[in-house]
Amino acid sequence: MRLVILGGSGSGKSTQAQRLCSHLEIPQISTGEILRDAISHVSELGRHAHPYVAKGELVPDEMIIELIRLRLKKADVSEGWVLEGYPRTAFQAEELDFLLEELGQKLDWAIYLQVPEAVMVSRSLGRSLPDDQPEIVQRRVEIFYDRTVPILEYYDRRRRLLTINGDQIPELVSQNILTLLSVP
Repeated sequence: MRLVILGGSGSGKSTQAQRLCSHLEIPQISTGEILRDAISHVSELGRHAHPYVAKGELVPDEMIIELIRLRLKKADVSEGWVLEGYPRTAFQAEELDFLLEELGQKLDWAIYLQVPEAVMVSRSLGRSLPDDQPEIVQRRVEIFYDRTVPILEYYDRRRRLLTINGDQIPELVSQNILTLLSVP
């Protein structure tokens, strides 16, 4: 199964991606992790991405899609994967579809974890990652709302969108996702 998890900062994307991956026994592909890794290992791509990440801005599409392309070519993704943190724009959703087509893969579902803005902000501020300062969190939430509706419409038109109430305990959210995916 190939899945994308959508949701704002602090919506529970990482938690749900991890749960799905262990349940389905497939790898998690986190663009946040790929980026932090590229930056900490001072790769060429990481050096170019760092200024964007430091300001809470989105890293340019071509950099991210290249990181994802490299990741999706690895052998461990043959049975499926859960992509977390991408796409963040309708353009990226389309780019991802082109990339998957090129790689002979197909997206099964885009799962949208819907949570109120206040919950996104308070959860983000509560987890103390280095880039979770109040002004950066607020900026990420604004960017998220500006760009999310078109992505949801993109996947909805293709009949590949599952919307889940993310403002519940993680176990319930996971159960709802697995039920909608019809996974035992």
